[in-house]
Amino acid sequence: MLDEFIHIPRIAYFSMEIALNSEIPTYSGGLGVLAGDTLRSASDLELPMVAVTLVSRHGYFLQQIDEAGNQHEQADTWDPAQWAKPLTAKVALNIEGQKVWVAGWLYTLEGHMNGRQPVILLDTDLAENRPEDREITHTLYGGDDTNRLKQEMVLGIGGIRLLRAIGFEIRQYHMNEGHSALLALELLRQHAYPQEELRSGESPYDLLHTRELCCFTTHTPVESGHDRFDYSLVHSLMRTTVDEATLKQLAGEDRLNMTQLALNLSEYVNGVAKRHAEVSRSMFPGYRVHAITNGVHPLTWTCASFRKLYDSRLPGWCHEPELLVRADCCLADADVWDAHQQAKGKLIDMVNKRCSVQLDTELPVLGFARRMTAYKRPDLLFADIERLKALAGRWPLQIVLAGKAHPQDEGGKRLIRILHEHMRELAGTLTVAFIPGYDMEIARTMVAGVDVWLNTPLRPLEASGTSGMKAAFNGVPNLSVLDGWWIEGCIEGITGWAVGNSGDTDNNRDVESLYSKLEHHVLPLYYEDRPGWITVMKGAVSKNAAYFNSHRMMRRYATEAYIR
Repeated sequence: MLDEFIHIPRIAYFSMEIALNSEIPTYSGGLGVLAGDTLRSASDLELPMVAVTLVSRHGYFLQQIDEAGNQHEQADTWDPAQWAKPLTAKVALNIEGQKVWVAGWLYTLEGHMNGRQPVILLDTDLAENRPEDREITHTLYGGDDTNRLKQEMVLGIGGIRLLRAIGFEIRQYHMNEGHSALLALELLRQHAYPQEELRSGESPYDLLHTRELCCFTTHTPVESGHDRFDYSLVHSLMRTTVDEATLKQLAGEDRLNMTQLALNLSEYVNGVAKRHAEVSRSMFPGYRVHAITNGVHPLTWTCASFRKLYDSRLPGWCHEPELLVRADCCLADADVWDAHQQAKGKLIDMVNKRCSVQLDTELPVLGFARRMTAYKRPDLLFADIERLKALAGRWPLQIVLAGKAHPQDEGGKRLIRILHEHMRELAGTLTVAFIPGYDMEIARTMVAGVDVWLNTPLRPLEASGTSGMKAAFNGVPNLSVLDGWWIEGCIEGITGWAVGNSGDTDNNRDVESLYSKLEHHVLPLYYEDRPGWITVMKGAVSKNAAYFNSHRMMRRYATEAYIR
């Protein structure tokens, strides 16, 4: 079962969440979807990797929305035995002075070019463990700080031990966000010098070698997004072999900062867009933070009608997506419009079935779907209801929304309620639908079926954003705040339109900019100049999809982070 994977050295890719497919709920949002796209491209390009994540048997959560717009969460349980093979090896780690056993499942991710990548799903739901320890890997991001630190111990320490136990030879470790940073402490333990070889006062830790083995991708410019744990909790749960003075030097004096630990023990560090790397360098002064802008997997995020069109006119595009740069001259307007209308029809069917809302195929649809939280500003489009009504009276439009709020994010839940209040307020004037249960399937249908993709985060809090890249593969222009990847991808009127400007520190001006762009540029072009609109659709493909793809991203990682 493992023989095909353990015969060559591999890059070990650690991520708390990975979107393997829409039926396996081991992801919560963009971080997990990016991890999945990373592995899909690695498989297509036959880069030797092995991924490590948690099994998350109860998933993230199933979202239900009542009539008032209140979010309700239920377990999203799945059976790993239906998708993966159990591994015979088990490893133990010490948590709260107790031995906790960790086993694994092997999921084989298959690419469309016959490449295969192993994914190890870590599981503590074993008969050998106490009932409370069996639940550690049940729910993605579930529980309090105590459970979160236990999960990160299993991921980082348990993951690295299990890879060794089942025979993988690892040439490098890639930490996708700081959740797995404890693996670096495990490497320090494994590569420590014997006490008898040390001179008086000499450190036993081979920091240089550990750094050479590790690279780290940071994903968030939001301070609250970086995990920190009180040292009292760390000492209660962990029996680390790294002395306290060294640990605090590496991870922070006051609290254990997982991001700081990863920064200090990684030779290569990168942000996920050029602007994000700049912001990260200001957040973490003294560290060299490179920039590798995210991308999305071409085949996964391109709908069937556009796949067929690209296959006929730009063969090889899904393995060499840079060929899409020829979309401007190689794709006929009528074919592009027909492919889009097919995708739009599927979105309309989904909205009708899941929301009992009937959209009009002739009217433009604005789409907004992402994690529901304050800095994403999902309510920005509704900031001036009277102006929005007047706009819809002159240029009729429709809006489709989707997204989950973290169960503990009361502000995010409140935003979902506010959106439903606006839906009721606009009834009869403007059709708005909120699709519950946001997942990969809904995302694929939305990014292909809407006419305009909207993104309105607070600057500079959008690290990258990948949903707009997915829209581009389906010829859907973006209307977005200049932050994250869109600073690099926006060519005004060619690939889409900017909301505000990248250097503006007053986010309040974004409301006026958003309405102005819709009223004077986006909607008039849609209604009055169909050839001009299709030109922008082609621009999204040729200028954005051709570049912002995970094949290009993984080639960058291979040449800059992995081969050093």
